Amino acid sequence: MSKGTFSRLYTGEGGVDFIGRSRLWYWITAALLVVSIAAIGIRGFDLSIDFEGGTKMNMPAAELTVDEVEETFIDATGVTPTLTQIVGAGDSRILEINSERLTTEQVDAARAAIFEEHQPLDAQGRPSPDAIGDSTVSESWGSTITKRMLIAMAVFLGLAFLYIAFRLEKEMAAAAMLALLVDGILIAGIYALFGFEVSPASVIGLLTVLSFSIYDTVIVFDKVRENTAGYLSSRRSTYGEEANLAVNQTVMRSISTSVISALPIVALMIVAVWLMGVGTLKDLALIQLIGVVEGIFSSIFLATPILVGLMNRRKDTKRHNQEVADYRAGRSGEAGEDGALVDAAPATPHRTVSGPDAPGVGSTWRPDRR
Repeated sequence: MSKGTFSRLYTGEGGVDFIGRSRLWYWITAALLVVSIAAIGIRGFDLSIDFEGGTKMNMPAAELTVDEVEETFIDATGVTPTLTQIVGAGDSRILEINSERLTTEQVDAARAAIFEEHQPLDAQGRPSPDAIGDSTVSESWGSTITKRMLIAMAVFLGLAFLYIAFRLEKEMAAAAMLALLVDGILIAGIYALFGFEVSPASVIGLLTVLSFSIYDTVIVFDKVRENTAGYLSSRRSTYGEEANLAVNQTVMRSISTSVISALPIVALMIVAVWLMGVGTLKDLALIQLIGVVEGIFSSIFLATPILVGLMNRRKDTKRHNQEVADYRAGRSGEAGEDGALVDAAPATPHRTVSGPDAPGVGSTWRPDRR
C-alpha cells in the first residue's frame, strides 16, 4: 500500500477490502493451522522440568565447556542429560544441565565431581562447590502445574466470552473466541515446530498475549458495532461493508499498538538472553513477541471476516443485503417482506468502504457521519 493509502485508511478512502478477501485469509489460516497441528502431533512440545519433573544443575560458565562438564556429569551419575547448554553473555553466562530426576546421592556426586574437575567460581571469584546450584521437581508437581495451566486457560476463555457477549454481541463473542483459538494453536505450533521450551513463564506469557489479542479484537468490534448501529433501517450499505470500513478505521491503531508493544519485549529479550542469561525472562519475552506479531493477523484479517460470516447467516441480515442490492439496482418502490416500500434510488452514487459520501453544501464530512 502506498503512503497515501495509509493516510486515508481512517476515512475509508482507498481502503483495503479486508472482508472481500475473506476467502484468502481463510486459506492462509487453514494452511498455518495444518502446519501447526502437524508440528504438535509429530514433534510435540519440549516441556521444562516444571511440567515433566527432573533435575536442573547450573553454575557460572566462565571458561567451562559444555562437552567436558556433560561428560563429568554422566560419569558421576550414570545419567545422560536431556539438555546441556550455556545461556547469557559475558560474565553472566550460566551453564545449565537438565536431566531426569536424580536422587540426593546422585546430585551430591555430580556436584563433587564437577567441582573437582572444573573448579567453578562463586560470586567472589573463588572456586567453591556452592557455586553449583541444583533444583529438583517431582513428576506429581509437574502434573499439578499442567492441570492448573489448563484450568487457568479455561477460566480465561470463559470470562473473555462472557465479557464480549454482554459488552457487545454474541456473534462478536463467538468470532473473537474462534480467532483466539486460532491464536493459541498457531503459537503452540510455532513452539512445537522450532523446539522452544515450554515453561510456566511461557504459559503466563501466553495468557498475556491472548489478553492483548482479545483487547485488540474488542477495539475493532466496538468500531464495527458503532458503524453498523441501525444498519437494518438503511439501504446505503451492507453489514459487511460497514464492518470493512471499521477495520480500515482501526488497522493503523492496531499496527501501531503492536509495534510499540513489541519494542520493550525485544529489549527484554536482549537483556534476558544476551546479557543476563535469565531463562524465565527469556521464556516470557519470547512468547510475548510471538503472540504480539501473530495477534496482528488474527485481529485484522480473521476476527472481523468471521464476524461478518456469522452475521450474514442471520435472516434479517440476508434480507437486508438483498434490499441493498435491489436499491442499488434501481428497483425502487417495491414492497419488502414487511410491507414497507423501499426508498427511491439516490441521484448521487452510494457510499462504499472505498470512499466517503460527497459532502453537501455547507457541511463537512466525518468518518462516522451517515
